Amino acid sequence: MTKSKKNLNKIISNIISKIEKNENKKIKLSAKYISESHFKGGKLFIFGTGHNHCLAEEALHRAGGYANACPILDDNVNFAKGIKKASKAERTAGISKSLLKKYKIQKNDTLIIFTNSGVNTAPIEAATLAKKIGAKVIVILSLSYCKSIKDKKNKIYNIADISIDNHGPIGDSLIEISKNIKVASPSIITGSYILNSILLNLGELLKKEKPFPFYISSNQKGANRHNTLLEKKYSSRNKFLK
Repeated sequence: MTKSKKNLNKIISNIISKIEKNENKKIKLSAKYISESHFKGGKLFIFGTGHNHCLAEEALHRAGGYANACPILDDNVNFAKGIKKASKAERTAGISKSLLKKYKIQKNDTLIIFTNSGVNTAPIEAATLAKKIGAKVIVILSLSYCKSIKDKKNKIYNIADISIDNHGPIGDSLIEISKNIKVASPSIITGSYILNSILLNLGELLKKEKPFPFYISSNQKGANRHNTLLEKKYSSRNKFLK
């Protein structure tokens, strides 16, 4: 194992330890909000622009995943139309307004937003509009990165009901290989860890639900019956289950 690889293991482990130590209460509260939404007939929506769309998809119809979760996906912000167009779109007003309308976000819903810098237009607009609708808004971001950007006054952590720090560094890269250029980003790793930590706590809160609203791997015995029941139950306002 190279020195850089050893350093990466150590750094990622340290970041996750910081999340466990400092964000656990917020993770549990996030699960509580989602469970309350669940019992009121609400849905969990997950939104992220750029690379963060991977984290929105992470919750969709996967083994161990919450069946009542729906990613907010759009080709304008997920690289399908190219990097430059996506980068411009996430900094353009109006994108999130049309998306929240398209996905029919309602007051009993919960919206999780992944945005590492916490200052781009689309995530901030999504948080603001969802709050106006009455939905709960949970943001996962790098707090140090967000606070370091001094020329952007509108910060998403001032809008959200809960802001969870992924404890990533300014610039979202870890190990300097070439002069002034670092390699290896932690935000998708930590984002997935935080998301699954929230869903794990949510599972505990929903363990008496019948059917239990979490998917089984499709290759396991009984998965088809169980998963089909969940797909039918939670297909409303989730076009990916139809």
